Amino acid sequence: MHQTFNYTSADEAVKLINSGDRVFVHSVAAAPQELINAMTDRAPELENIEVIHLHTEGEAPYVKPEYSDTFSTNALFVGANVRKAVNEGSADYLPIFLSEVPGLFRKDILPVDMALVQVSPPDKHGYCSLGVSVDASRAALQSATKAIALVNPNMPRTHGDGIFHASRFNALVKSEAPLHELAIPAPDEVEQQIGKNCAELVEDGATLQMGIGAIPNAVLDALGNHKDLGIHTEMFSDGVIDLVEKGVINGKKKAKHPEKIVASFVMGSRRLYDFVDDNPMLAMLDVAYVNDTAVIRKNPRVTAINSAMEVDFTGQVCADSIGTYHYSGVGGQMDFIRGASLSEGGKPIIALPSTTRRGESKIVASLKPGAGVVTTRAHVHYVVTEYGVANLYGKNLHQRARALIDIAHPDHREALEREAFERFNQFG
Repeated sequence: MHQTFNYTSADEAVKLINSGDRVFVHSVAAAPQELINAMTDRAPELENIEVIHLHTEGEAPYVKPEYSDTFSTNALFVGANVRKAVNEGSADYLPIFLSEVPGLFRKDILPVDMALVQVSPPDKHGYCSLGVSVDASRAALQSATKAIALVNPNMPRTHGDGIFHASRFNALVKSEAPLHELAIPAPDEVEQQIGKNCAELVEDGATLQMGIGAIPNAVLDALGNHKDLGIHTEMFSDGVIDLVEKGVINGKKKAKHPEKIVASFVMGSRRLYDFVDDNPMLAMLDVAYVNDTAVIRKNPRVTAINSAMEVDFTGQVCADSIGTYHYSGVGGQMDFIRGASLSEGGKPIIALPSTTRRGESKIVASLKPGAGVVTTRAHVHYVVTEYGVANLYGKNLHQRARALIDIAHPDHREALEREAFERFNQFG
């Protein structure tokens, strides 16, 4: 028996937001743009609203200077839509492992007054799904005093932890807006070579974690002849679909959730959203669980592939900033670098081009002043560029510098060797 629910307009629904509220916004492609816009339109009536979220796609109008008297933003990850505001100081950034974000809400460190989310339409039992983003949004919604849902048939219904009864929401608003999509460009020659170098480290039966972008897709492109791969990752994109359809990714060797793809959010094309819709092979789970090193390490041969801005001679990995310029966030890199290193036969991998777009070396003697160390020199194992693989595990500082210079761009190796000699007084 289908239950009926009352719907209202976005403008009416956001009247539930009161001055002084901390408002959580649903993550990534699930960011409910119509509710965000309606909330921002109320700026003249409100004051002291703190907006908190992970990476979100789409517009973030609340960071515009004209709304600074009403809204402050506390970003748990710096996406493109708030990057300028964070670096100008009009918005703020809270560095934290992705696995620990749900605890901020559950432990009342950052109590949530209002959660703005986007969900699939209620099923015949009245249950909606958080769809493409369960991540920390589940914890925010569970702990929020009030919640408004944008109900959208374009939101896929995903299996796992993101199921909530429609009665949980204080207001429901209908929408048919398309979900945010991300077109990932085809990998260039450098990215393809990095992908091949990473793929050579991936063993049959491995459990994969990788992010989004050209390099992860290049790795996936190079895995067509592998067997019995599994996925346990904070997120995935379109590159996984072809390998599932070929039977390369089947999860048969996983210890946790065998034969299931485990993730906490997805971001990509409509093809991806259709793939995850009502797909029993997929388990979209709370990121406090997905990114828990104690869970990750139980799978065999966890191969975690993550990116970086730069890596210094000692193995320190800067991944969230360019010097003091905040570019992204800590995210789940450390959760998986550590989880993979603790996994039986696991391989934590940092993959990056040898140079920036301007031709500067990404292998450096020292990180830029103010650069954020996301993966420490003690956690790092494999570093991969288009020129090869450096395994830093068990290597001393001299040996690390030598291994990293060997995979740096040839144009920079001589200068890097001089810097290594200056730093370590002797080098050979």
